Amino acid sequence: MSKKILIIDDEQGIRESLKLILGDDYELILTDNGASALEILANDTSIGLVLLDIKMPQINGLDLLQAIKDKYADLNVIMVTGYKSVDTAAEATSRGAAGYIVKPFDSAEILETAQKYIT
Repeated sequence: MSKKILIIDDEQGIRESLKLILGDDYELILTDNGASALEILANDTSIGLVLLDIKMPQINGLDLLQAIKDKYADLNVIMVTGYKSVDTAAEATSRGAAGYIVKPFDSAEILETAQKYIT
């Protein structure tokens, strides 16, 4: 069974880009909001990595990160954002993010990050 990555991003283009980059090597689950992401995590214990956008409607990525880490402390979450900010990176790290990728991202960087952090 291939390892699963949950991709949470409200932008369809980003989800599709990540699907193209990672789809050959991993089983992907894509969603555009935090509520469905929490439901997916509750029902699928085989997810080995989460790629999470920071800026999303309803529940923002940092709050969702906190909710994920509270329930699934050992699950690695990589934050994906278009906003390169030291404060945001520090906040994400303090809430338990394993790493941080800035859009537009590099395919090799995404693959390397996934390989490094998937469990």
